[in-house]
Amino acid sequence: MATFEGSEATLHYEQFGEGPDIVWVSGGGGLGSDWHRYQIPHFERSFRNTTFDNRGIGKTTCDAPLPWPVEAFARDTAELIEAVCDPPVALVGLSMGALIAQEVCLDFPDLVRCAVVTGTGANSVGWGWDYQLAEIDFRKAGARLDGMMGVTHYAAMLYPARVLGNPELWPRIRAELLEWMESGENESSLIPQWDMCLRFDQTERLPQCRVPMHVIAGAEDVQAPPQDAKLVADLVPGAEYHLFEGMGHCSLYGHTHDVLNPFIEELIRRYL
Repeated sequence: MATFEGSEATLHYEQFGEGPDIVWVSGGGGLGSDWHRYQIPHFERSFRNTTFDNRGIGKTTCDAPLPWPVEAFARDTAELIEAVCDPPVALVGLSMGALIAQEVCLDFPDLVRCAVVTGTGANSVGWGWDYQLAEIDFRKAGARLDGMMGVTHYAAMLYPARVLGNPELWPRIRAELLEWMESGENESSLIPQWDMCLRFDQTERLPQCRVPMHVIAGAEDVQAPPQDAKLVADLVPGAEYHLFEGMGHCSLYGHTHDVLNPFIEELIRRYL
């Protein structure tokens, strides 16, 4: 893992493969390495892939005072792109990573060839606001979600029922989530990262976006309901909305990656 000194954060990143650049932006509580198991083996055959830890998690460090707005996360990403990639790049973001990717498209459009965002929204309202605020307040009160309690809580938020009830898939997903719980990364990153997800609002600016954008939604995404992603696609001029039945918030990881990886590759190849 290499290190890049940005204006506010010291970012730890890794690169795999050769070819046009894809930059993968992780969700809240997620490490850059989350992409390595299910995405990098597919994409490194034809692309140079950059993964990194966002500020607030993993080996990346940032001394800027909290709270961190989405613009700060986007600036970190843009600085890394300029330093270690050959822009314009393709951006792929999941959840919080999608919000960051959208902000990069707004603030640094010349760096982005196209963006593929999934599990996303234009702002936090309704259920999304209540859920995230409840998690933040839970941590501020000194509580934690560890072990199997954390596994079962997040499994229901990240995967559809067909995964939870699948006797072959569930043991593997459970083991991966338990590894995440035991790392403590979600607990340590939740407040600084989720606070941004709670308070960001791109509704007024997304109509100004001039980067080609593809918005992927899972019909069974509980954490980011598909109508939230549809709003992003409706706001961005020319954006395309892709709804996948039977998929949840993190189906990219270990559930339907075999479907989504070729689909995302096909989207990116349109712009090469």
